[in-house]
Amino acid sequence: MTTPSAAGLVTVRSAHSVAVTVDRLAAAVAEAGLNVFARIDHAQNAAEAGLELRPTELLIFGHPRGGTPLMREQQTSGIDLPVKALAWEDPEGTVWLTYNDATWLAERHGIAPSPSVTAIENGLKLLVGKAVG
Repeated sequence: MTTPSAAGLVTVRSAHSVAVTVDRLAAAVAEAGLNVFARIDHAQNAAEAGLELRPTELLIFGHPRGGTPLMREQQTSGIDLPVKALAWEDPEGTVWLTYNDATWLAERHGIAPSPSVTAIENGLKLLVGKAVG
């Protein structure tokens, strides 16, 4: 199930906890030959600062083959690359996975539609499907 979200974001419901969703996404990313650059547990960081936050984890991943063509066309796209996906739990306990829509990202930076943008978009859908299913 996909839910409407802020402009440029795609949000998909997960059948798993936040941690398991990110574990599954990281495994799918590795299986696809991509790099995991960072995994950030925002809730843990908040707890360490004495603050409360529902489970929220960010995975940053990608590969130069995907991002470099976009950055060569418009270097400002590097602010949005590598790709990020945020797993988070809402107040009702439902877990969601949110990521930037590749077409929106390209439009944001004035990048023309291209096979690179399409490949990123299709790849994200595939990876997210493996993570949330």
